[in-house]
Amino acid sequence: MATKITMPRLSDTMTEGTVATWLKKVGDKISEGDILAEIETDKATMEFESFNSGTLLYIGIQEGESAPVDSLLAIIGKEGEDISDLLAGGSSSDKKEEPKAEEKTAEAPKEEAKEAPKSEGTALPKGVVVVTMPRLSDTMTDGTVATWLKKVGDKINEGDILAEIETDKATMEFESFNSGTLLYIGIPEGDSAPVDSLLAIIGPEGTDISGIAENFKKGGAVAAPAKEEKAEESKSETAESKEETVETVSDGRRIFISPLAKKIAEEKNINISQVKGTGENGRIVKSDIENFKPAAATSQAPASQETAAKPEATAAAPAVKPFVPAGETYSEEIKNSQMRKVIAKRLSESKFTAPHYYLTIEVAMDGAMASRSTINSLPDTKVSFNDMVIKACAMALKKHPKVNSQWKDDVTVIHHHVHIGVAVAVEDGLVVPVLKFADQLSLTQIGANVRDVAGRAKNKKLQPAEMEGSTFTVSNLGMFGITEFTSIINQPNSAILSVGAIVEKPVVRNGQIVVGNTMKVTLACDHRTVDGATGAEFLQTLRQYLENPVTMLA
Repeated sequence: MATKITMPRLSDTMTEGTVATWLKKVGDKISEGDILAEIETDKATMEFESFNSGTLLYIGIQEGESAPVDSLLAIIGKEGEDISDLLAGGSSSDKKEEPKAEEKTAEAPKEEAKEAPKSEGTALPKGVVVVTMPRLSDTMTDGTVATWLKKVGDKINEGDILAEIETDKATMEFESFNSGTLLYIGIPEGDSAPVDSLLAIIGPEGTDISGIAENFKKGGAVAAPAKEEKAEESKSETAESKEETVETVSDGRRIFISPLAKKIAEEKNINISQVKGTGENGRIVKSDIENFKPAAATSQAPASQETAAKPEATAAAPAVKPFVPAGETYSEEIKNSQMRKVIAKRLSESKFTAPHYYLTIEVAMDGAMASRSTINSLPDTKVSFNDMVIKACAMALKKHPKVNSQWKDDVTVIHHHVHIGVAVAVEDGLVVPVLKFADQLSLTQIGANVRDVAGRAKNKKLQPAEMEGSTFTVSNLGMFGITEFTSIINQPNSAILSVGAIVEKPVVRNGQIVVGNTMKVTLACDHRTVDGATGAEFLQTLRQYLENPVTMLA
């Protein structure tokens, strides 16, 4: 069934967007995670990725054109699918809105006076900005304010972190796009609210904001500033943004950098010419500065990353339990975090909608242990058994693409790219950062990436985009001494591999009982897409790679 894609709201102040560039054209095949277009907001030009797979059937906003948030941007569906109903629905709704505007203009003054409060709402004093709960991930419907980093009366500069907001995927820093004084906080710490709820009000110190919050909460609109003033502000803001985000270094090279990243780089005395940007057109963003390691510290990076990834290195001291006298009962209620609610919802949906079945094999790990010892003897090299499992899975998925699939009502999507999700336990539950194109990464690259994302996951520094698009998942509890377990499939994947501990025990080799090292792995499969024989063949290939690690280096 075709899906309408609307103009996204990519910043808290964005009311309309401009399509700078279309990276896909009508008729192109679209995979989940593909970049559809570059969209220019009131703050920056950002890449907009697809959350759906199919064929691009229609483009509603051409390059260079602007449109309000929620306008029809594109339609994705099955090739050749009839979308006339969707287009008719969109056009009819547009037509309905126009007469209303005309009628209002033509109405008698008495009626217009009645309707004015609803349409115009409470006018904002000059310089006052209403900040709403942002949508920080594609699936976010509610957000929880974990921590306010500013209090009412504090001076706010553009780029300052206002609060830490807990989404359904992670806890993220929310920065201000405005300068002024924090005049009002609408959502206290620990409270949750839907996206677009009143989060805060920023403006000049001493401004009377009485009535603004009450009107907003009642659903009243807030009048926008005059068009001319808004246009002037937009022009100056754009010019200022361009000045701040383009730097020229001694060799004449132009470097694009966000204002916040530039500010952090200055505070940390980081030479931005040494930083590789991951934003659009190589633009340096905040995460690039935060994750930057000078060349001198490179040799120390693996050790520090490994420490960050180890559960025992990041585990907090156990909470002191209250004293309960003998014979008395004691219970406490802990508020469910947004992450815990989403975990409960999605795992329940997966378990009750996907028919799970499980396949377990035992793998001889003596060869893997010897190979790992040799690899880790090299300077600045660190590979774990989990890294070897991920690499083996990625290579096995290329040979058995049906396991690397996704069920949809009318089609089964076979992914020919391998994006492996790695389950990481965090304080509030579980997150699954994704290693993109894992089959194209070396063992050492996989190891470095896993340590990086695991460390940032535990510190709540992962971005939602880093946890989207997986085609297969690996969950490892071997480090906790668990020898065998089963996992619930991470939808929309068709399978998840549960990895147990390596156990030293007697084994029979060539008719002799010898001491060997074995590891059990269990594959949970969705029977709608992966038949038993397909899953068994995948596990056979996986075992061949793990028992003969040299084949993974070919």
